[in-house]
Amino acid sequence: MSCAEDGHAYLRQATREITMADALNTGLSAKQRSDIAAALNKVLADSYALYLKTHGYHWNVRGPNFQSLHVLLEGQYTEEWTALDAIAERIRALGELAPQGYAAFGNLSSIKDGNPENDWEAMLKELLADNETVIRTLRDSFPVADDAGDEATADLFTQRLQAHEKHAWMLRSTLGGK
Repeated sequence: MSCAEDGHAYLRQATREITMADALNTGLSAKQRSDIAAALNKVLADSYALYLKTHGYHWNVRGPNFQSLHVLLEGQYTEEWTALDAIAERIRALGELAPQGYAAFGNLSSIKDGNPENDWEAMLKELLADNETVIRTLRDSFPVADDAGDEATADLFTQRLQAHEKHAWMLRSTLGGK
């Protein structure tokens, strides 16, 4: 297949995707769906970055309280992993494509990679701050779904808020805070 043929195949696929998205008749306009998907993309990217950091710190945590921290972080990254699929599938249900790949997530996320050399306390402080970042991203994203009357996305945001607020509480309490 020549480059020109590849280009035409790409255009046909893109046209098919746009036509499919325009053909959705679910009570949300194409613009509303696009705006909601953009908010979900940011939530997905921040959530994925947090998942990766939590899982990495699960592997690399050290110290006298290793076992309890290892278990705590395993519970958090397992919950976060499951949520990623729900977020991406909501984007698809809106007729949009979910971002994929490290570059796409890196461009959308405000969460930085972790450092496996950190001690356990620094790891937990970072994860606490990152959960709070996801909480803020969710709160910033909520109005776009709410204003459009998209109860399904608003419900997803609410569920994710509850989960990340609980993760933050567990991390804060482990660090000795309120």
